[in-house]
Amino acid sequence: MALEQVFVPYGAYWSSPFCRWQGSLGEQNAIEIAARTAAAALRARGVAPEVLDSLILGYTVPQKHSFYGAPWLAGMLGAPGISGAMVGQACATSARVIASAALEVELGQRECVLGICCDRTSNGPHIYYPNPGGIGGMGEVEHPVWDNFNLDPWAGQAMIETAERLAREAGISREEQDAVTVRRYEQYAEALADDRAFQRRYMVPVEIGKGKKARAVEADEGVHPTNAEGLARLKPVLPDGTVTFGSQTHPADGNAGMVICSRERARQLSRDAKLEVRLIGYGEARLEKGRMPAATVPAARQALERAGVKLEDCGVIKSHNPFAVNDVYFARETGADLQAMNPHGSPLIYGHPQGPTGLRVVIEMIEALAEAGGGHGLFTGCAAGDTAMALVVRVG
Repeated sequence: MALEQVFVPYGAYWSSPFCRWQGSLGEQNAIEIAARTAAAALRARGVAPEVLDSLILGYTVPQKHSFYGAPWLAGMLGAPGISGAMVGQACATSARVIASAALEVELGQRECVLGICCDRTSNGPHIYYPNPGGIGGMGEVEHPVWDNFNLDPWAGQAMIETAERLAREAGISREEQDAVTVRRYEQYAEALADDRAFQRRYMVPVEIGKGKKARAVEADEGVHPTNAEGLARLKPVLPDGTVTFGSQTHPADGNAGMVICSRERARQLSRDAKLEVRLIGYGEARLEKGRMPAATVPAARQALERAGVKLEDCGVIKSHNPFAVNDVYFARETGADLQAMNPHGSPLIYGHPQGPTGLRVVIEMIEALAEAGGGHGLFTGCAAGDTAMALVVRVG
């Protein structure tokens, strides 16, 4: 069943720049930065904090004081009267935040929900789990980012191994992966044209530092120029593998936000009354162990079925693609145009701060649809070993 009552005010969304880990945002508390970014974005868009009646915060890497995450963030951005859930679903966190907010609005429980996602993969906490029964009373330690990249406890393998497994099963070559990586870089470069005109529609600078050391981070950091010759020189990350450091994403830091609300409220808050943005469906899927990149296909099919939309009706298809394998496989299985997918960039190129990654992709999808004069858009992205989520949007 399609969602009928869920809208996004055109322009009432934003993303910070994404900075490669250990970059400009590497020592900033992700929740504090998200609050600062959201406050500036809401002011610039003429959205008074008083119109918000709930907040959902998504993140995957604990930050100092994150126990108080949602109410703390709401207070910092000038809405101390609201609170809400704190959500984490690995790399599907953004899709889950949007879906959760949409269901509250659809059921009439809320009129205007602010969804914010943030993460800092840099300098994450080192967690110590006490174990008095261990040798010498020693406990166990975990790095929430690095250790989870490298071991899914259910499948018993690293994330990159899910990409290599799918490449073997589907016969996806190194050359195909390199070719789609070059194409995704070309699309990202198009978003930088005319002094980043496309990105400036939604990207909000981040103010860091104080006094004489204060400065603004205005654009993505750590994106390396990519071409076929350079990719061909890289060695696979795993022995006898096909995935290189060029054909997979990089960890990053950043945040993103979106207002999800009723039609009436969306009309009041929209930057352009002629454009109506609707969330009409979402989906979720899980496959057998260790097939994470393939889960995007059934998730997308479920979202499309619920929305009552066919893939060929989608003028824009965007993906959270931590590996080039994801896009190659999705296009093969669905018939989507591999070259046209992901206009204006994707996380494969500009980085992956986990929680907010999908939200930035959805925002870019809305803007690409608006640029095209409207239509349906599909977002799909994998998460955590063998799962994925998808969203369908209509811009009219």
